[in-house]
Amino acid sequence: MVLIAAAVCTKAGKTLVSRQFVEMTKARIEGLLAAFPKLIPTGTQHTFVETDSVRYVYQPLERLYMLLITTRASNILEDLETLRLFARVIPEYCNSLEESEIADNAFSLIFAFDEIVALGYRESVNLSQIRTFVEMDSHEEKVYQAVRQTQEREAKNKMREKAKELQRQKIDAKKSGIKSSSSFGSGSSFGNSSYTPTPSVGDVSNASNDVKPPSYATVNPQKPRGMKLGGKGRDVESFVDQLKSEGEKVTTPAPNSISQPGSKAPAIKQEVDDVLLRLEEKLVVKMGRDGGVQQFELLGLATLHVGDEKWGKLRVQLDNKDDKGVQLQTHPNVDKELFKMRSQIGLKQPSRPFPLHTDVGVLKWRLQGTDESLVPLLINCWPSEAGDGSCDVNIEYELAHLHLELVDVNIVIPLPIGCSPVVGECDGTYTHESRRNQLVWNLPIVDASNKTGALEFNAPKAIPSDFFPLSVTFNSKSSYASIKITDVLLVDDDSPVKYTAETALFPDKYEIV
Repeated sequence: MVLIAAAVCTKAGKTLVSRQFVEMTKARIEGLLAAFPKLIPTGTQHTFVETDSVRYVYQPLERLYMLLITTRASNILEDLETLRLFARVIPEYCNSLEESEIADNAFSLIFAFDEIVALGYRESVNLSQIRTFVEMDSHEEKVYQAVRQTQEREAKNKMREKAKELQRQKIDAKKSGIKSSSSFGSGSSFGNSSYTPTPSVGDVSNASNDVKPPSYATVNPQKPRGMKLGGKGRDVESFVDQLKSEGEKVTTPAPNSISQPGSKAPAIKQEVDDVLLRLEEKLVVKMGRDGGVQQFELLGLATLHVGDEKWGKLRVQLDNKDDKGVQLQTHPNVDKELFKMRSQIGLKQPSRPFPLHTDVGVLKWRLQGTDESLVPLLINCWPSEAGDGSCDVNIEYELAHLHLELVDVNIVIPLPIGCSPVVGECDGTYTHESRRNQLVWNLPIVDASNKTGALEFNAPKAIPSDFFPLSVTFNSKSSYASIKITDVLLVDDDSPVKYTAETALFPDKYEIV
């Protein structure tokens, strides 16, 4: 069988989506599609029509036609089977069979068509495989997106810090300007007057000609005049000297100790933040409502951020206690032998430092499978029909990996439109979001001491399939793969380096369908 083209068109003959699988000119395919509505016989139930050169195989879809154009020598039974698969693909990606909906999802339909037919010949695929192939993600793309999101968060944090710094400078400059103007007034010819009226808006131009306002450039913010005590002009130093003369113990801080780069407080913070290591793990879990794992994938990424060139030549010591078969992969510039023998991350050329002021991905790991033992949090949803047309729903959770500590766990249960559930038993708290037609079961923490829990509720006018798919969200500072950073050492003398380590585990997609 040679399939020439597949198209979705209206019954009036307007083509909405067309995909050609063999080479032909635009005028040729447009002519074939334009001739199709005129060839449809009236009063018959046939789903194909032939011309001298091609065969049209079609299926009505409300006000649309799913149309295949094949050669006359093709097998009509195979054509009809392929047509049914094409017709099932359209509702998969379009919510309704309207022209606007088909146009909005045209590219998704074209991608799906390409999975069914290749070079004019039918591929041995079914609907679930087509869905999987179209939605297939790139691991490299996910790693890139994770690194990019980390860099964006870092840039936003720096932007906020810079904005706060500019705001402080603005306030300091304003305060310095007020002090300068008051000093200027006391020393001018207006100093003897007891009251100086503020000029109105109309008098601003005249006032500016008589008295020139002080310039901020004449104020030295590094040498403040100090505060006045008792109106006698004594500054802070004289007040401190008086306290010392009275026998008080006073510790005088160094001038501008906060703003000087050599002060102790900023130096300590800089030393801690000079080496920052982040371990991020994403989970993709898809389980069936009757049990079984349809998809499980763990994606991990370790990034290193070096803020000072003196810490650029370093090695990171890891502790890997994984027993699930996680696949580890180091960056091409990382010494693989060093990592295999000593579980250390270091560059192939120890004389070269790590890049500065950027998040560098040094290690990534991945785990895939369909074994139920891989799933960290098991959800069992059991809806059963009651005699009055309602449903009794029992939901249980169980933490399978007891080394994890999950925080802010939310299990989102969809509800029928307009349904008001009656909750009986609930571990934790729940929220009924009527606008979104869902019930959110919240658990502040799930760990080894709180590894199981249950929720029971009754939903009127519902059927068991109304409560799927369930989705789960949570946060965790525990590593699923049991990978930890134990030490950071300098390459030259193996001396320890102060560092900050952050670990984050969160689900990218966690569903029970």
